[in-house]
This record gives sequence, C-alpha cells and structure tokens, in this order.
Amino acid sequence: MGNIKKIEGILSSQESEKLEIKASFNSDAIISIAAMANKKGGMVIIGVSDRKEIIGVSVKDETLQLWANEIKTKTEPGLIPEINTYTIENKTIAIISVPEYPVKPVAVRGRYYIRKQNSNHQLSLNEINELFHNSLQTSWDSYLFVGATVDELDVIKIQNFIEKVNAGQRFSLKGSWQDCLKKLKLLKDNKPTNAAVLLFSKDDLLVNVHVGRFKTQSYIIDDKMIRGSLFDVVDNTMQYIIGQIKVAFEITGKPQRNEIFEYPLPALRELVINAIVHRDYTSPTDIQIKIFDKEITIFNPGTLFGGLTVEDLKTDDYQAQARNKLISEAFYLTKDIEKYGSGYRRVRNLIADYPTMYFDFMETSGGYLVKLGYAEQKISTARPMDDTKDDTKDDTKDDTKELRFSKILELIKFRPGISTHNMAKNLSVSIITVKRDLEVLKQKGILKRTGGRKEGKWEILNSL
Repeated sequence: MGNIKKIEGILSSQESEKLEIKASFNSDAIISIAAMANKKGGMVIIGVSDRKEIIGVSVKDETLQLWANEIKTKTEPGLIPEINTYTIENKTIAIISVPEYPVKPVAVRGRYYIRKQNSNHQLSLNEINELFHNSLQTSWDSYLFVGATVDELDVIKIQNFIEKVNAGQRFSLKGSWQDCLKKLKLLKDNKPTNAAVLLFSKDDLLVNVHVGRFKTQSYIIDDKMIRGSLFDVVDNTMQYIIGQIKVAFEITGKPQRNEIFEYPLPALRELVINAIVHRDYTSPTDIQIKIFDKEITIFNPGTLFGGLTVEDLKTDDYQAQARNKLISEAFYLTKDIEKYGSGYRRVRNLIADYPTMYFDFMETSGGYLVKLGYAEQKISTARPMDDTKDDTKDDTKDDTKELRFSKILELIKFRPGISTHNMAKNLSVSIITVKRDLEVLKQKGILKRTGGRKEGKWEILNSL
C-alpha cells in the first residue's frame, strides 16, 4: 500500500527532468531513458495518458524482459534499467527506472540526447565532447596543445602570473616556473596544455574578441579585433570598452567631482572575464561585444555547460561547472574571479544602484548572449531613503505620485522580475512607499503580479 501511495503521488507530479509519462512503450520512451541516464537519472511511467489518466498497459510474463532487451540493444553502452509493475484502479502500469550513467554519453542508435526540464535535447558534436570530458572530470583545456613546446610560452607572463597567485594567497607556488605550471597541471611531461598556451603564449593565437561601437546593428562606428594571451585580452578588452562608454560628472561642491561611468566597471569586467573563461575554444566563432548607445551585448561561442539553464542563472544558489577547468582555476587563483557560480550575483548587486538598468541573458545561435542596458543614464550617487520610513506622507501634490508611478512602470518594463528593494533604491524612496504604490497600481488594474516571491514577475496590463 505504501508503494501505491508513493506512485499515486508521482503521477500527480508534472513531467520534469527526472520524470516522463507515456501511454505505451516505444522508441521515444527509450530516448527518454537514455537522456535521463546522461543527466541525473529518472523514471519513465508506461500506461498513463497525457491527461494523467491511468489507461494501463498489457504486460505478459515475457513483456518486461523484451522491453529490457530492447533498451539494452538500442543503447550504447547498453543500459540495463529496473522495470516494475503496479496495479492501480485495476489497471497495470510499468515504471522503468534508470540511474545516472557514470561514463557519458549514452547513445540511442548512434544519436545522443540529454534531459532538459521536461524534454529530450539532441546533443551537438561539441556537447557530446563536453559531456564526455565532464563525466571523466577532465576538460578540453587539460589536453596537450598539439605540436606545442615550452619554448612557445612567455616566461615573463608566467612569472607575473606566479607573483599574482602568491600575492592573492589562495595558493602557494614555489620553485621554478616549470615546477609551478606542473603543480597546476598546466604542463604535462614538460609539454604545455591547451590552457597553458592560451594563458601564456608568446604569439597571438587566432582566439579573438571582436569588439565594436555600434549605432545600430548594421551601422558600425568603430571596431577592433583583440587577441593575445587571456589575461592580456581581458585588460585590452576593458580598455577599449572604457574608451567607448559615457561618463557623467557629478558636482559635489568639493574640489573632486564624482565620475559616474555609464555602466559599473566591475560588472563589465565580470562579464568579459566570464565570456573569456567559459567560451567554447573548439569553436571558430569569436567572442563578439557590441557597444550601443544604451546597451552592451556580449556573445559567447558555446551554450551553457554542465546542464546549467538560463532559469538556474536567475537564482543565487545555482551550482556552476567549469567548461575550461584549468583556465577557470588560473583566474580564480589570481583573484580575477571570486568563487565559482557567484559572478551573476555580483553583477546584480553592482547594477542595483543604477536606475533602470537591466541584465538579461539567453542561449541563441549555438552560443550565449548577455545584455546589459538601461533606459536612463545614472547621473547621481544619491542614496535611497530609510527603508523603514513611510515617505508617502510627503506627497503634497498628485503629480509627485504620478511621476513615481511612471518610473515604477518604466523599471518593470525593462526588468519584470525587479524586487521592491531595488525599486526603492532606483527611486530613492522607502520600500514601504514602493509597496503602497504597487498596491495602488494593482487596484487600478495597471499591474499584475504572477509567480512566487522569488521567481515571480510584474506584468503591465494598462498604461497610466
């Protein structure tokens, strides 16, 4: 009885990364089983309709063995799942369970799939390669660079790197520079890995960052191709961006005026480093950075790695995995990155003080696109008022509220998931005031809130 209650609970759940419901056993069921084995395992329930109605399945003595054999022969390596039957409402259902396979990927008749949310995604050649390396706890950058020798490495760059690592105190490197690189697995048998060449090569590799200033998508004002060792590429890319973006000057009454860059520079640097560290270096496509009047976009070759999704990145508690493990570790040891999986949290915190600024990201065209932009440029460093103070009492004119309402709608237009805390910061009012304004806008039928507290969004229904 306990098992039946558990099965009934599973049947009431939505299809997910670890659950698929099928009316009958077929080739699609086998694909789902292999896709789950390539992720974190899961189960396929046979004998239930798309509408969650138990229709049952005809199961004879030899049926389950025939299914098991078909799964084994059509998958490579051959999967041996666990198959059990249960009787519910006088009808038989079957549950095929498979654990995560240790050495991935598993193929179905020469094709490879992975489970993403509630569907099966066919893997590209690069994704197959990445999944294989990840299951072995290795990465492309840990393999030897074909034909390269240590003579092709710049010793001065290496020594500067070692000094920076030791100064950062996250790791201690002692001995010759060769010993240090061996310790970090950047040298193997005195030959450089892909990571070592990318980080310290004397010659510029054809691994480019193509950055430019755009008026429109087709109207290019200026552009530059940046190449070199990765640490230099970060610095040179940032220098170019800083030379292209606007700066506001705030007069403070003191001899020193405040410089307010169009974007928070640490956030831009974080996104540039993220692109360089996590790009797919087996792709011939360049990193592409476009600087528009009110937006910067960064396109990175290679989709998200290790099963990470765009939805995961919208939270602050996702578990990140590194596509390029040695390159990521090098940037971590020099303190150019703080902690795996914390970069987007820092970006969100850094742009919180920038009015109307938004931060979007998506997978597109076989790569990953980040957008950072705004509706109005920040020109003041004024801080928001006390969150506990009810400043609605100061609304002596109706147009004061109307102006605030307009600004709230503008913020929501560009950032539907914006929190009341960030609204208060942007408007320089208290959280209490923002909450009351939002309630008024909801009562007027202008705004609607959908979803939960953490993942919910505001939806604009009508104009003021």
